[in-house]
Amino acid sequence: MDKQINKEKIKISIGCDHAGFDVALEIIDFLNSLGYDVDNQGCYSSESVDYPEFGHKVGIQVANGHADKGIVVCGSGIGISIAANKVKGIRAALCFTKEHAEMSRRHNDSNILALGARMKGGDKILDIVNIWLETKFEGDRHQRRIERIEMI
Repeated sequence: MDKQINKEKIKISIGCDHAGFDVALEIIDFLNSLGYDVDNQGCYSSESVDYPEFGHKVGIQVANGHADKGIVVCGSGIGISIAANKVKGIRAALCFTKEHAEMSRRHNDSNILALGARMKGGDKILDIVNIWLETKFEGDRHQRRIERIEMI
């Protein structure tokens, strides 16, 4: 019998820039509907802001253990993922498909999901979020590789 995850105890920090604002609100509503504890690090409107601030905030929350996982969103997902990855211990994965999301968790134990609000041609964002949250890290040989990354 599968052990049921208590989603209310899992805290997810979320951050975005102005380009990701509407998508971030959609993700927050989705996470709340599933029972996750959501910590919104901003931004709080569609007024122009700089994504590094919000990627860094989420990275700090996850790295310091104030959140279990993080989600960051900007126009392409690229800049905000780079900003989050500047924080020691963060493995932010930019995912455009459910397969990216699954593999980023299974093999890389990604602790932040990065998304591009303006990107077309990938899977639906909420499907990507759901797969990323539900997929478990496989450990074993992949743990050794993560440890090597952390040593760099």
